[in-house]
Amino acid sequence: MRASDRAYRTLLDEIQNGTLAPGTVLGEVEQATRLGVSRTPLREALGRLAADGLVAQQSARVTVVTGVDADDIRELFDVRRALEEMATRRAAEMADAAAIRTFAELAAAFGEARLDGDAGRDDYYALIARFDAQLDAAVGNDYLTSALRTIRTHLVRVRRLARDNPDRLAASVAEHRLIAAAIAARDGELAAHATHIHLHNALISILESLDAAATTHRGAA
Repeated sequence: MRASDRAYRTLLDEIQNGTLAPGTVLGEVEQATRLGVSRTPLREALGRLAADGLVAQQSARVTVVTGVDADDIRELFDVRRALEEMATRRAAEMADAAAIRTFAELAAAFGEARLDGDAGRDDYYALIARFDAQLDAAVGNDYLTSALRTIRTHLVRVRRLARDNPDRLAASVAEHRLIAAAIAARDGELAAHATHIHLHNALISILESLDAAATTHRGAA
């Protein structure tokens, strides 16, 4: 793996999992030393993260991790809703026999998903990644899947806001099961409608989590 790719992957993971919190300053010298790369590949990595919208440059040599607020999340979900409803509808209409079997298997896997502890939740998010990969393959539209991948880059950060809400996670499992089953049944309208409901519920839960965190922070101040 190239040094710039390694630096990008490390920084991306740290931003997505919260190790590098919004507002964290990423100085070139410090980060190059920490990651064991020279400044040229580090700059390439930071450039890619800037293109992803995950960092912003404050000066020639100082970059900061961007924040995520309620307005950002609403705008993200506006785009996500349009793309994912289209994708699930197209997948249901275009999936071949092999894809249909895979979506049926995914629906069964969602039905059997367990959310006990961190390991259970990690397994669930891995199952979502499998679903997303199969959705991309079934759609067969490089422009659509490229746009979805960009959205998912940000969603990893946003999803952490709902991670500690057991009721929401349980509902999300059922919603994903219905979407996968609708695609397996080649019912495009049901797949798109189920996706719409899922994203509506996910957005409401995330915004409520943000509001609760802000209230707690104000109370502690």
